[in-house]
Amino acid sequence: MQAIVWGVDNYMARSKRRKKLSPFTVAGVMVLCCVLCGSFTYKTVSLKAESAKYSAQISELKKEKKKLKEEKAEIKDYESYVKTKEYTEEVARDKLGLVYPNEIIFEPNDK
Repeated sequence: MQAIVWGVDNYMARSKRRKKLSPFTVAGVMVLCCVLCGSFTYKTVSLKAESAKYSAQISELKKEKKKLKEEKAEIKDYESYVKTKEYTEEVARDKLGLVYPNEIIFEPNDK
């Protein structure tokens, strides 16, 4: 029975000795923690900068989309104007020089 007790005492003595960590181990763990925290911080900052860049790009694209919608509306208005008789008459007068019968055109003298 004494051998068992001695074995338990010996185990307890060894476990107490093992609880002490060397200063190098503590320093290594601290350096590792600092490196991990630093890398996480760097990655967070870089992702926030990238996010800000993408947000600016999104706002620019929204502005461009709004401008293109306005241009599209103008083109549709022009398309409907082109289909009118008024536009046909305007083009015939300006480009082709056509006039109605019995119509007199007065042109200014260029001096």
